[in-house]
Amino acid sequence: MARRKCTREFKLKAVKLIQERGVTVAQAARNLGMHGTVWRRWILESAADAQQAFPGQGQMKPEQAELARLRREVIKLKAERDILKKAAAYFAKEAL
Repeated sequence: MARRKCTREFKLKAVKLIQERGVTVAQAARNLGMHGTVWRRWILESAADAQQAFPGQGQMKPEQAELARLRREVIKLKAERDILKKAAAYFAKEAL
């Protein structure tokens, strides 16, 4: 069975259906042929941050993008620090 890909709009409508119309997760899962845990995960993700929920494939939430940028910066700064340490050791040895 191929993995089903759902759009952000579909997920938002599905969560709205469950929350506002009172449809149970099990009933919605049966009607659309999807497992209930998928629906529960969508509800939790939407409840955590409705504006940033379901960012899409290959896109990150702003917090995740900032964290990734900071991690790249830390790696770069550590490399620069190591180069400066080696240079300082080289010039200290040469001065003697």
